[in-house]
Amino acid sequence: MSASEDQRPSFEQDVKPLFRERDRSSMLSVAKFDLWEYDDVAEHSSAILGRIEDGSMPCDGEWPEERVARFRAWLAAGRPA
Repeated sequence: MSASEDQRPSFEQDVKPLFRERDRSSMLSVAKFDLWEYDDVAEHSSAILGRIEDGSMPCDGEWPEERVARFRAWLAAGRPA
């Protein structure tokens, strides 16, 4: 594995931990997808990004810019698992 591959964000290490159990439960009940499942988050990633950028997700307050940037970096890297 190259140094650049080693620095690429991954779903398991970088994205999944962004979502709390509360966020996961809310999305399972409202939107019927799981924020802890790669396929669900990858499929809905554009909508998720829009919601976290506009501050409507999570419902209890905006993410700090560092967290939004981490999600954006994962998207820019091609949504690696």
